[in-house]
Amino acid sequence: MAEQVYQPRNPKASPLWRCVDAHFEEFLQVYSERYQPRYGVLRDVIPEVVGKFLECGDLEKGFARVRCPECRHEFLVAFSCKARWFCPSCHQKKVLFFGEFLAGDVLAPVPHRHWILALPKMLRPYFKFHRALLKDLCRIAHQCLTEYFRSAVGLPEAVPAAVMVIHTFGEYLVDFHPHLHALVADGLFDPQGASTRCPRRSSSGRWKRCSAAG
Repeated sequence: MAEQVYQPRNPKASPLWRCVDAHFEEFLQVYSERYQPRYGVLRDVIPEVVGKFLECGDLEKGFARVRCPECRHEFLVAFSCKARWFCPSCHQKKVLFFGEFLAGDVLAPVPHRHWILALPKMLRPYFKFHRALLKDLCRIAHQCLTEYFRSAVGLPEAVPAAVMVIHTFGEYLVDFHPHLHALVADGLFDPQGASTRCPRRSSSGRWKRCSAAG
């Protein structure tokens, strides 16, 4: 294996960092007048996350010294903000770690499907201006999936297994579009932990039982 050499990144060179550094203070000053009527009150977490992002990877804001006990070679690693979504570097690291954690420690060895559960447009304003309602989306979605799978499999005591993530933006970041991304086991689990795969549906819309290889 080729020797890996640590290459520190230069966060201040990125277009995103330069844009935020140049315009975020102005954005805060005009938000209440220009954007609040449409998007609601600016949550306190947003300036907090942006502030951490601007300091992410900056040696002047703190660092760890890494030293090899054998050759005594050493280098500095700047502290990161560890933020999700906004910081591309930290978010990608969290995505990789979380995917490895799910695959190795959480997901059962059964087929899974990716589900997207969206809200009708007429309901979205309620969640925009009352964001505390968002926490109920996963619970409601799990109830819907439970009813759906139980009707398909015919096991009233079994439950589905799912990992869900809430997104509040669509293809264009300016649109408020609350929806759920769910990684769902393709079937149900009984109280003893045994799984039963959900049957497929025929072209007529009727359920048909899957074969063991299906």
